[in-house]
Amino acid sequence: MDQPAAEGTGAPRTNSGRLPFSRHVSAAGDTLRNTRKAWPGLSLYERFEEVVVVVLTGLIGLVIVAAMINLCFRVVLLVIFGLLDPAEHSVFQAVFGMIFTVLIALEFNHSILSVLHRQESIIQLRTVILIALLALARKFIILDASKTEPLTIIGLAAAVLALGAVHWLVRDQDRKDTQARSDSAAPPQD
Repeated sequence: MDQPAAEGTGAPRTNSGRLPFSRHVSAAGDTLRNTRKAWPGLSLYERFEEVVVVVLTGLIGLVIVAAMINLCFRVVLLVIFGLLDPAEHSVFQAVFGMIFTVLIALEFNHSILSVLHRQESIIQLRTVILIALLALARKFIILDASKTEPLTIIGLAAAVLALGAVHWLVRDQDRKDTQARSDSAAPPQD
């Protein structure tokens, strides 16, 4: 049953009656509890990896917070001074470049957090490729085509095509591996 927000607080509530971020805080707490439980059974290197992941997650979190504060500050200043004109190409490039920076950092942090959840190894090729594609998409957004050498644009386009092809190959291989695992797990049919 939904619990109404306390009168006068103005705090938005989710369907479960908790604050919107409580689910994420709870997930982070669960992850740390699971890591603590698994700690005695981990090898020295796995413990090292866990510590590195926790430190990197904290540092990237700080970068994300700083980037968000900078983005909010810039957008507020643009609105206050009336410079936020979506038709102005340079403003559009700057704002969406900063948004993509935050998205890239979030995706990077998410890929590192999967190690703490013990879902994947430390380096996932597909995730690295997707982050690189996001970075190239950001580059194309902030790029001023009129002032950029044609060979630079061709090189960036070639990089996008190459990364897209590698992503397709990796995804196809992952699909084949998943199919092979499900086939080997299925009971033999008479």
